[in-house]
Amino acid sequence: MRTLTQLELLQELSGVAEENVNRHLKMTKDWNPHDYVPWDDGQNFSALGGKDYEPGESRLSEVAKAAMITNLLTEDNLPSYHREISENFSMDHAWGHWVGRWTAEENRHGIVMRDYLLVTRAVDPDQLEEFRMIHMGNGASSEGHTGAGLGDRSLLHLVAYVTFQELATRVSHRNTGKACNDPVADKMLQRIAADENLHMVFYRNICGAAIDLAPDQALRALTDVLTNFQMPGLGMPNFRRNGVLMAKHGIYDPRQHREEVVMPVLKKWKIFERNDFGPEGEKSREQLATFVEELDDQATRFEVMRDRALAREAKKRERVAS
Repeated sequence: MRTLTQLELLQELSGVAEENVNRHLKMTKDWNPHDYVPWDDGQNFSALGGKDYEPGESRLSEVAKAAMITNLLTEDNLPSYHREISENFSMDHAWGHWVGRWTAEENRHGIVMRDYLLVTRAVDPDQLEEFRMIHMGNGASSEGHTGAGLGDRSLLHLVAYVTFQELATRVSHRNTGKACNDPVADKMLQRIAADENLHMVFYRNICGAAIDLAPDQALRALTDVLTNFQMPGLGMPNFRRNGVLMAKHGIYDPRQHREEVVMPVLKKWKIFERNDFGPEGEKSREQLATFVEELDDQATRFEVMRDRALAREAKKRERVAS
């Protein structure tokens, strides 16, 4: 089974890209970031005669703050993601239209989240800007997240990775909205999550068509991605601390990763039901099947440790209260 070049893949999948761009434009709903921000809550900071942030002003829990900061800093790195996608896609025809449209929609997410956090004084604005500068300065590369080594980064790795990443982001935004205990934040993050879902569908459909076109080649890329998967926030300040908090309190944990992100997409592509894989594809599928079982084991072990930790914290609170 011949390996298709990047150019051949783009040419063969161009019709699918055009079809899915048109689908997206019919399905998506335009919205304005300013309609989701409680502007009446805002006030000047000291540079304009007001007062600077104090931690007691925030109405968000530590978990909600960690999740909001992580999600926002992820959105802030949009220039890196735009570069990765534009370099792997093409700026011609439907591919170029999608790159521009996707970038503009993702930019809205960062705009509205930052406005909300600053207006409501939910987080330390000085620290948030410091973290933004660090994270954007570091940038992001698909080589660190897709399992593609230097010289081996490909369109197939990219569309597989972004399929799962967009779905994971949707789950994280939706659960963050619930954790904020604020109807304004919840409505805002529902809106963002709806966008992320439509983005996921675009990439999922492109990747699904690639599997039909080049089964063994696409499955190898898909297996690389899942067995090396990291969220794009890797490397941002406090990422591991915030990630642990988010997992511990149900924003995004190993069980959600397996059951709400990985398995639904694999089932949609019928990965374990197909009969069009060659010998190399079968090897990749066996590796993927083993990995999926390991994910289940990892999720179970995490749940046991989390339950014990939460129980210890509850007992500690009881002792303090008494």
